[in-house]
Amino acid sequence: MAEAAATTIRAEPMSALGRLKAILGGSAGNLVEWYDWFAYSSTSLYFASHFFPKGDAVAQQLQTAAIFAAGFVMRPVGAWLMGVYADRAGRRNALTLAVAMMCAGSFAIAVLPTYAQIGVWAQYGLLAARLVQGLSLGGEYGASATYMSEMAGKARRGFWSSFQYTTLIAGQVTALLVLVVLQATLSKADLNAWGWRIPFAIGGLLAIVVYAMQRTLDETGAFLAETGAARERGRTRTLLREHPREVAMIMALTAAGSLSFYAFTTYMQKFLVNTAGFAKDTGTAIMAGVLVVYMLIQPLVGLVGDRIGRKTIMAAGLGLGALATYPLMTAISHSKTAGPLAAFGLIMLLLLCHSGYAAVNAVVKAELFPARVRALGVSLPYALANVMFGGTAEYVAEWLKQHRIESTFYVYVAVVMLVGAATAARLRNTNLTSLIEDD
Repeated sequence: MAEAAATTIRAEPMSALGRLKAILGGSAGNLVEWYDWFAYSSTSLYFASHFFPKGDAVAQQLQTAAIFAAGFVMRPVGAWLMGVYADRAGRRNALTLAVAMMCAGSFAIAVLPTYAQIGVWAQYGLLAARLVQGLSLGGEYGASATYMSEMAGKARRGFWSSFQYTTLIAGQVTALLVLVVLQATLSKADLNAWGWRIPFAIGGLLAIVVYAMQRTLDETGAFLAETGAARERGRTRTLLREHPREVAMIMALTAAGSLSFYAFTTYMQKFLVNTAGFAKDTGTAIMAGVLVVYMLIQPLVGLVGDRIGRKTIMAAGLGLGALATYPLMTAISHSKTAGPLAAFGLIMLLLLCHSGYAAVNAVVKAELFPARVRALGVSLPYALANVMFGGTAEYVAEWLKQHRIESTFYVYVAVVMLVGAATAARLRNTNLTSLIEDD
């Protein structure tokens, strides 16, 4: 029966319209997931006092940040659970479960009573909602990377799968824009009192729309064509026993990609203010422009990867980024005298290098594993490395700055990127050796 299904799948290649629907459906969930994730950090200044009324503003932010970190720690757990589920129950089912969990977490925060109403239970409620969101986001990466890579088709696999990172950035930009609109339309008192709930309500509603969209998606041919024993699908022991080299390589690549991403985007906004000396609104405007351009170039870089080799563009991007990080970060730290446009250009150079990794990382990782452990193989090592390097990037940067050796952070980022470049150079050419079966 399975072989017959596989034959049918290969005999009827997916139409262009069907492929576009699949890519849009798979990437829409990613956008909502990252919008909801960043909505927390972008609005925390407004809701922190409602849940942590004791202490000054700094203490309130630290307690809110602790809950943010707890959500981050749950991402590897979500990656493992959802990776197993995606390999056993299907990519589409994993995508819909992930977005449903994020929907629940967002609506929970939107309606959660405050400390003044229910006391310490408000803090526990916020923590529980954030843990659910962490589980959801941890599972989203592997499920969407696998689904989009398997649906992309051999000829344009880098191009189509690049929309995963495009929507990741779009989620961050959307969360920022929603806050900007609220700041412009609501009084500060209203925003502090109840307006901060609106981004979470929007996220929950968007998740419902995406859930309905994803329920209509087709399952991937690669999953349906998998004829191996069901008990071998999504097994952690099988993954580690049969693919230890690939797991280690994904961790090295993710360490480089995640650390540099958080350094060049999330931390960069604070770097522009605290080190370069720009005003807060100027720093925000610079980074908003940077993120929009960065988002738009991902498909172009993915297309180049399809032409010259995805491992080649990844190795080149990380290698050039390693060489450029120290001089460009140093230049950005003194860029106030040259003006915002100069800072914008310098940051874009860093992110252009990073795009060599960002645009093709999902598909390259997916192509290293057979279908029976593909989602788990992509998601678990990614999540572990992301927590260790991406999740700690801002803390390490701030700690080094506090000890007056901030330039050491530039070196740290460069070295990790160099390791990632060397790892990418040692990959097999997945344009030719992909383990994703042709559709």
